[in-house]
Amino acid sequence: MPWKETWAVEERKRFVLAARKKGVVMTELCAEFGISRDCGYKWLRRYAVGGLEGLKDRSRAPHEHGRAHEAAVVEAVWALHDQYGWGAKKLQRKLAEARPQIELPAVSTIHDWLARDGRTDKRRRRRRSPPGSRPLTEAKEPNAVWATDFKGWFRTGDGERCDPLTLSDLMSRYLLCAQAVDRPDYEHVRPVFDAAFCEFGLPLFMRSDNGPPFASTAAGGLSKLSLWWIKLGIRPERIRPAKPQQNGCHERMHRTLDDETADPPAETRAEQQTRFDDFRKRFNHERPHEGIDFKYPASLYKPSPRSYPCALRDPEYGASCQVRKVRSNGEIKWRGELVFVSQVLDGEPVGIEPTEDGQWRVRYAHIDLGFIDLERRRLDPPVLPRKPACGDVDNARALPTSPQAQQPQQPEKM
Repeated sequence: MPWKETWAVEERKRFVLAARKKGVVMTELCAEFGISRDCGYKWLRRYAVGGLEGLKDRSRAPHEHGRAHEAAVVEAVWALHDQYGWGAKKLQRKLAEARPQIELPAVSTIHDWLARDGRTDKRRRRRRSPPGSRPLTEAKEPNAVWATDFKGWFRTGDGERCDPLTLSDLMSRYLLCAQAVDRPDYEHVRPVFDAAFCEFGLPLFMRSDNGPPFASTAAGGLSKLSLWWIKLGIRPERIRPAKPQQNGCHERMHRTLDDETADPPAETRAEQQTRFDDFRKRFNHERPHEGIDFKYPASLYKPSPRSYPCALRDPEYGASCQVRKVRSNGEIKWRGELVFVSQVLDGEPVGIEPTEDGQWRVRYAHIDLGFIDLERRRLDPPVLPRKPACGDVDNARALPTSPQAQQPQQPEKM
């Protein structure tokens, strides 16, 4: 015959009904049901208080959590979130500064509070591309590497276009500039860099993407802006195409900038610039950054000892290089032929040096422009990174003045 199916509540009912009969010995009844006397009396008490409902299973969760936080702590977290809009990690650090005497809730606890109150945005997890093989300079000290980019244009409430240009120091995360410009071209962005160089000095490297005005399709990827940087002694450093993660911390700053200043945009561009200025102060002096152990950028950054020069300096080449000046149409004369190089280099000196395989390499400062093809009277683009050029002479403004100069990824002499 099939087994009879039963469940715990039915067994409890049978036990209680049997225990209420006269003459029942409790010890024998409990042994018959396979339970202890304490367990039997427990279910009798439950039945006496709640009837049959009292025989159902109850939650084992404690009525009061042993590590529950006071309402004042929760309200303090809400107040900080209302003021800054940050995530759990930064709110915990800010709470520690504001209330040093309390027991801090865990980051996961604060995140749960934010999630239950609908204060978090669920973001899709993106598949990350593997890092590029091209080495980028490691920012080990302030002003070693600055990053620059446009956040992405949008329209203010009155319909005017706003193009925010940003500039930051990668080591300290210090936001040097967040400036709306009229147009994203050389003429409009150079004054912004002028002001930054005057206030903070010069970096060793300037990292950007491959778009204008930072780069161009001309030889060596040079643009008027990057050419100006080189003449100031700044090495342009471009990330690989479609690899924004190589400038990740700067891109992450853009997301915060957008959330706190442009969602929604201000009514006018002047009001929008005021938001950018206020954000820069908060970002540098009030917002702890996880990438620098929750310190403030202003506590790590200091201006560069390389001051903004009054005059630009042309690159110098070694004795093994023959120097030609680029004509206004972008050509140089080589062995009786006119070879097109780049109109960006109008009036600039380029160095031409022989290679081991009999070719002639053309470069501007440390930038390889290509190899001369006399038959087609143009440059063939370089395929592989070149070895250090022989016979280079020192160019004081292009060389690092810090211990970074001993690192293999640091600038070569111009």
